Amino acid sequence: MAALRTVRRLTKLRPALRAVRPTVGVVRCRGFAVGNKLASSSSATTLLAQRLRAAISYEAEVQQDDVQVGAVPQDLVEFLQEGEWEIKDTPANDEVFLTRRFGDESIRFMFSIADLQSISDEDEPEGMDDESPARGDEPALRVSVAITKSTHPGALHADLYCADGAFDVANVAYYKDARIATELSITSDCERRTLWTGPLFESLDPALKEAFEAYLRERGVDGALAGFVPRYALWARNGEWQNGLESGRGDSEYLEWLHGVEGFVKA
Repeated sequence: MAALRTVRRLTKLRPALRAVRPTVGVVRCRGFAVGNKLASSSSATTLLAQRLRAAISYEAEVQQDDVQVGAVPQDLVEFLQEGEWEIKDTPANDEVFLTRRFGDESIRFMFSIADLQSISDEDEPEGMDDESPARGDEPALRVSVAITKSTHPGALHADLYCADGAFDVANVAYYKDARIATELSITSDCERRTLWTGPLFESLDPALKEAFEAYLRERGVDGALAGFVPRYALWARNGEWQNGLESGRGDSEYLEWLHGVEGFVKA
């Protein structure tokens, strides 16, 4: 009877026991010894390290052969040489910043290379001729501009879409605290999401919208910048532009990734 009671108790506990995960991994043997498994793992690690080293050697050689400063698109070089905007493009970071001064104002323009989706011949609509592009064919790149003033604690922040050599304003926000508008942190991002910062741009009076657009153009957010941004983003994404002058941003980041993985695998 005692044994029967024990069986019944175990039967009742079975669902709970199923929910308990073992603290020690369960070893399942499939017809080979543990020693063979470790040897196989070590062999696979060595093989991966060798393949990574071969890829590193190949990429380093290719990049050395491909570095040609003269191959940089002249329009990108000329735009930066005008000196109106100062660019900050950090390797391994998708965000690109353009900054400038306008009187007592500090203007920061930002876009992300990751937002530029695939642009290739296969993405073009069927029946479209390369010699007769229509407005709207080019994917819109999301950009933002923040304007702060030394004479005021607040800031204006505009979200725009860049396509076909022009900007379309999505909204213009006003922040009482410039820190919230410009700080790139999770905390500030949460604060921005919880604040009402203004109406949709499309809901504004047409005359007011035109005035805002003229205000931005006066500060350099114009057709020249709208032409530069997607060209630069495409160049950087394709690995042909680095630090504004030399080739290989994408290739350089790939090589850095190879080195990082190799170091981890061989450690």
